[in-house]
Amino acid sequence: MASKETKLERYADLLIRVGINLQEGQTLLINAPVTEADFVAQLTEKAYDAGAKNVLVDYSDENLTRLKMEKAPEEGLKDVPLWKAKGLVEMAKNNAAVLNLTSPNPTLLKGIDAKRVAVANKASGEAFKDFQPFISGGRISWLIAAVPSKSWAKSVFPELSEEEAVEELWEKIFYTTRVDQENPVQLWEKHIADMTKNADHLNDRSYRKLHYKGPGTDFTVELHPKSKWICAQFNNDQGVNFVPNLPTEEVFTIPVRDSVNGTVSSTKPLNYSGNLINNFSLTFKDGKVTEFNAEEGYDTLKGLLETDEGASFLGEIALVPHNSPISNTNIIFNNTLFDENASCHIALGNALSICVENGKEMTQDELKEIGFNESLTHVDFMIGSAQLDIDGEREDGTIEPIFRSGNWAF
Repeated sequence: MASKETKLERYADLLIRVGINLQEGQTLLINAPVTEADFVAQLTEKAYDAGAKNVLVDYSDENLTRLKMEKAPEEGLKDVPLWKAKGLVEMAKNNAAVLNLTSPNPTLLKGIDAKRVAVANKASGEAFKDFQPFISGGRISWLIAAVPSKSWAKSVFPELSEEEAVEELWEKIFYTTRVDQENPVQLWEKHIADMTKNADHLNDRSYRKLHYKGPGTDFTVELHPKSKWICAQFNNDQGVNFVPNLPTEEVFTIPVRDSVNGTVSSTKPLNYSGNLINNFSLTFKDGKVTEFNAEEGYDTLKGLLETDEGASFLGEIALVPHNSPISNTNIIFNNTLFDENASCHIALGNALSICVENGKEMTQDELKEIGFNESLTHVDFMIGSAQLDIDGEREDGTIEPIFRSGNWAF
């Protein structure tokens, strides 16, 4: 069995070579928790070995985030540094790559007034709206990957000590990203090829509607002829492939904005802005959420839906088989990066132009004409289970099974 040091090196190599697919002469920005300086150093070394021109690091501290949300005046919550937003746009225009290391504390903002959190989230969305198209359109290489923190690890493994929980979470990250095996880069190349085959099949069938049925879920969504299914391998403006989520198991597309009708129920908790939203359901009529409830995190969900007009419409639908590495751990990770890749999911908010044929060349007005949703936010939540069935409806009304009992039916 490989040592932890070997697996950490493989993980760093995977993030740089497959996730970002860093090119010679490229600048890399790493956003990371300050507690992960040692792993950031490994990533930095791998990046320079791959030919990086420069590696920039922006550290964050969850304790400072909590203090700001507790004590800053409302004007301070709205005050997002525009120099940072403009700097990201400038870097993106110069083909910089962005690697985000996530280590979420699912109860970081527990007890904070949900309205304050909503104010801060909306201000951040508005400040970075000019940068967002570089991400949602796949115009630059970007990546979200995970590193354990004590708070996150304890939320996943509450029965273990902090040290044991962190080590166990590292092992689960190694397993789900396949770095616990020999030649993980080659394993990922095969996995991406397999996901691409599923996306190609869905595109070949040209489904115009999807019908979902499962516990607490019964809804229908329409697809536009110009929308396309893709897996999480993008191609940036320079023609370079990258994988924006590691791990990833999903095949996804965008719905027609006003076409969603019915009710969906969550099957896993949603960690949103340091609060858990649990056992919730949403009812859609003509695309918009008209009713919602939650056993936990109702006010947080309400704040999310009120971010702007587009936050109460869908911007993504994603298919993930129940029989997959993350799902088979039978662990609730309290982290969307993992939980969304263990379950079929949908996303409230901004749609992804990369899921539209020639979407990068289309104007916002042209995208709107095909039912493209716009929002300052994009939040995935999980609705999949071993009881979920999905049917595809073709242009002529023919109904074909896509998922049965939570897994691919073709």
